Amino acid sequence: MSKLDFCTTGRTIDGPLTAVTIMTENADHHLDTSGLTCPEPVMLLHNKIRDMPSGEVLEILATDPATTRDIPKFCNFLGHELLDQQHSDGEYRYWVRKA
Repeated sequence: MSKLDFCTTGRTIDGPLTAVTIMTENADHHLDTSGLTCPEPVMLLHNKIRDMPSGEVLEILATDPATTRDIPKFCNFLGHELLDQQHSDGEYRYWVRKA
């Protein structure tokens, strides 16, 4: 079992350290759009990110493969930073920093 201290957040993570664990633990907000299909994940993303302060990070969980196209385009169009995206076992995860 590993433990990692984050200087910027003051949080500690116990357990196996994976990229998903680290990104999820450091996200300021979380949005689960599992089971929803286009255009709903992006509509919920737009509503959620609008209410966040600039610089905060949102983790999005989706099951719709169309999000692999839609979320990067959303970020590019509105100037948000897509920090990472990962796909595993039918789940898509994205981490977006609000501009």
